[in-house]
Amino acid sequence: MLRTAPRLLRTICTTAAAYQHKLKLALIGQSIFGQEVYSKLRKEGHKVVGVFTVPDKNGQADPLDERTLIQGDKKAGFTIFWADDGLDTGPILLQRECDVGQNDTVDDLYNRFLFPEGIKAMVEAVHLIADGKAPRIPQPKEGATYEGIQKKENAEISWDQPAAALHNWIRGHDKVPGAWTTIDGQVVTFYGSSLFDASVPAGQELAIKGASRPGLVTKNGLVVFGNDGKMVLVRNLQFEDGKMIPASKYFSADETTALELTEEEKKMAEDIRAIWKGILTNVAAIENSTDFFKSGASSMHVVRMLEEIKQKYSGLQLQNEDVYMATKFADFIQMTVRKFRGEDKEEELVIDYVSKNINNMTVNMPYQCFINGQFINADDGKTYDTVNPADGSIIASVSSASLADVDKAVAAAKEAFENGEWGRMNARERGQLMYRLADLMEEHQEELATIESLDSGAVYTLALKTHIGMSVQTFRYFAGWCDKIQGATIPINQARPNHNLTFTKKEPLGVCAIIIPWNYPLMMLAWKSAACLAAGNTLVLKPAQVTPLTSLKFAELSAKAGFPKGVINILPGSGGLVGQHLSEHPDVRKVGFTGSTPTGKQIMKSAAANLKKVSLELGGKSPLIIFSDCELDRAVKMGMGAVYFNKGENCIAAGRLFVEESIHDEFVSKVVEEIKKMKIGDPLDRSTDHGPQNHKAHLEKLLQYCETGVKEGATLVYGGRQVCRPGFFMEPTVFTDVEDHMYIAQEESFGPVMVISKFKNGDVNGVLRRANATEYGLASGVFTKDISKALYVSEKLEAGTVFINTYNKTDVAAPFGGFKLSGFGKDLGEEALHEYLRTKAITVEY
Repeated sequence: MLRTAPRLLRTICTTAAAYQHKLKLALIGQSIFGQEVYSKLRKEGHKVVGVFTVPDKNGQADPLDERTLIQGDKKAGFTIFWADDGLDTGPILLQRECDVGQNDTVDDLYNRFLFPEGIKAMVEAVHLIADGKAPRIPQPKEGATYEGIQKKENAEISWDQPAAALHNWIRGHDKVPGAWTTIDGQVVTFYGSSLFDASVPAGQELAIKGASRPGLVTKNGLVVFGNDGKMVLVRNLQFEDGKMIPASKYFSADETTALELTEEEKKMAEDIRAIWKGILTNVAAIENSTDFFKSGASSMHVVRMLEEIKQKYSGLQLQNEDVYMATKFADFIQMTVRKFRGEDKEEELVIDYVSKNINNMTVNMPYQCFINGQFINADDGKTYDTVNPADGSIIASVSSASLADVDKAVAAAKEAFENGEWGRMNARERGQLMYRLADLMEEHQEELATIESLDSGAVYTLALKTHIGMSVQTFRYFAGWCDKIQGATIPINQARPNHNLTFTKKEPLGVCAIIIPWNYPLMMLAWKSAACLAAGNTLVLKPAQVTPLTSLKFAELSAKAGFPKGVINILPGSGGLVGQHLSEHPDVRKVGFTGSTPTGKQIMKSAAANLKKVSLELGGKSPLIIFSDCELDRAVKMGMGAVYFNKGENCIAAGRLFVEESIHDEFVSKVVEEIKKMKIGDPLDRSTDHGPQNHKAHLEKLLQYCETGVKEGATLVYGGRQVCRPGFFMEPTVFTDVEDHMYIAQEESFGPVMVISKFKNGDVNGVLRRANATEYGLASGVFTKDISKALYVSEKLEAGTVFINTYNKTDVAAPFGGFKLSGFGKDLGEEALHEYLRTKAITVEY
């Protein structure tokens, strides 16, 4: 539990005069928290007669009054008290608790639980009081403590403990007062720890006082060992002089020699000295040894200082982190001059791979989050397993991004858009980068197709041609659009005798969130990302949780192509956590989503918070109408492709076939005959026609779908069962005698299930009514030799795409998207660009 109640929870109803079950309230507490409580109580009809807030520290919320976690706790929580003279000692009114994750800090608990749930609980407490139902539970004295802020001297790390206890001690003191130890005779404070569950990495040994085993300085940070032999990874170190460095740089922190400044650089140094003096007004003179923070500066002063420097030297790109890593004036000038000279060259991309020898090659698969040009572990160290659907084996443990990772990625994308090289790059250079990326994707197409097959179950030959091939085509197509995005001049009425010129500009939106499904992992990434990047935006992409690996390989190739840091960020993990936070994030200006209709609705609700632009490609129940005057063998072949292509995991799959009565039986017979020829098996086998379903839960859902069809009276002609072999294989399935009211006639299977209904000979308008009797409108198709009939039907079908005598024929130049509950907005073609642009009108008088 938390030691004493945090300040934000002292927003207590001290006295309340009830009138008609409404209260007169005074709010006392931390300002941001109090503001939220104030708004909600006002909406409930209560009258707030006074607000008394505690000023935020350094422009930042002071949510936990610098309390710490008691190390090793599994639960945290808060209490709402009846106020008394001691504020925290009155009877208990209401309590809430939450689980503490293995890498949680107080900041994590505050953001995830204490702040949002505290607001809800405070409103609930007021309701209880208003209704006369509020309890008064005496506080137990057992375990109570009223200690003040923990003292630094009490935070020394005791090394004779298991790794979990060391980690709990470090995170329990992060950020205040900071867990510390002695290294090379000086106190060093540890920040940002996580349990490190892997083999011992390569690194340089570092002796630590009191530790029985030296630490290891590795490329990811400092690895320290518990007395159980297990490891903890520490990301940042702070020295006694206040300087903070990445732990991975411990041995290289002081290797650089001092620069001799040119006259121009000396002038810049004096300009910066004047800026420091304007901020540090309590310092008589800015000396080389002056420490920015020890002289009284705060985080708000960091922002002010950097902005003032940017005003004078617009080409100089400095980050907040630079100040924390060089807090003394002389160090700051040295760092700034190196950046000014361009000596801060990009470090070589460090990638940890999971490698497999498979498909006659070695595939190297990144498995960490890709944020700001680097592959890094999730902030809380959490991972999850991604599974090969062909046999159920684990391919890799992949980083599971946290809310903190979302914030980091969005901040990196925002910085890259607003201040980075990407925002200054001209359109043709942007196109060249995209062409280079497409070339690299093509160069690695066999590796990408193998990873796609391993992770999603796609048949390798299909993955090579469609999943990867169309992804390459998509990037090349949109690369060509980069320098062809233009506005227009518009004639307007002149205000004589003056003349006016009105013209429009097409501008990028900013940071875009892209959330993609698991059926075509790389292709869905390409369809949205290529248009987004061509328009000049930056992006944070969340791949489907079950198929993250080709997206992470794409991130590696984007870095090798030369995309600046922060332009492309990839966050594997939970849709409910990562996707939700992206959808509601105030710095995200656009969400592009492909997935289920219920999730699309939730994204729209979340996006309303800052009215961000949204495009949605959602569910479907695409009708395919087969008339008796069709070319039957072609209709059978194309109809099977319309259903079984990519194991039926295809957003535009024909969810329902309407076959004219006179050819119905022959059509069904020919379909079953062809299904029996299909080879079901290893997706990496070149002769395989039908691979495994994407994941176990989806297979189980499909089997239940088929059971429902049988129960409702449809005829199961073929399949409907799991294939008796390892993995998540399902037989291609055929249902006939499907009536309009049945579940399988109305709902999408998203699997290899052909749902066939008859229609009366010659009843064109009748079958159109049945085909359109769905809330979905993604795709549709018609087979007939009568072109007049085909065009009439295509005009009447309510779908974003209509195929005539073909199916699944998509192209990068043709817009793709649905109507009704299948969503809105377009992928592919010129129209897709407009989803990622805004139009600005400019009028000039001359």
